[in-house]
Amino acid sequence: MNDASPASTPQARPVLDVWCELQCPDCRTALDDVRALRARYGDRIDLRLRHFPLEKHKHAFAGAQAAEEAFEQGQGWPYVEAVLGRVEELGRKGEPFLVEVAGELGLDAEEFDTALVDGRHILIVDADQAEGKAIGVTGTPTYVIDGERLDGGKSQDGLRERVEEIADRLLGS
Repeated sequence: MNDASPASTPQARPVLDVWCELQCPDCRTALDDVRALRARYGDRIDLRLRHFPLEKHKHAFAGAQAAEEAFEQGQGWPYVEAVLGRVEELGRKGEPFLVEVAGELGLDAEEFDTALVDGRHILIVDADQAEGKAIGVTGTPTYVIDGERLDGGKSQDGLRERVEEIADRLLGS
């Protein structure tokens, strides 16, 4: 029998899902907000990258798979930031660029190349995309926190402040 009362159970951290794709110029613009949120909240909130590759971006699906490989190798956010910082290069070079960035960050670039060929992360990307569609994500970046969807694909003005307002309320700050 579990005698733990609800008061003694640790409260789950609030979750902020960032629906993004690595060939999206708007997601690159949103990087400053994501960095600021990570700096402000650290591990007090669970900031999760969610994949929503858009059909208009030819290398977005491969980018999502590469991001998953980077998270598996322990460098997810640095990798995402490095690729987003150079979206034009991804557009020009495609998958070889994804492997190149992995090498620049000291990750196992050969494993990245293999992961893109064998498709080991496809199910994660497909599941994210399906969930995104189910909850009404239509573009990137889109934030979801405490069930509220904030669409940054049209305008990012005031989005970080709105996310902070919700996060502070959830954290009791």
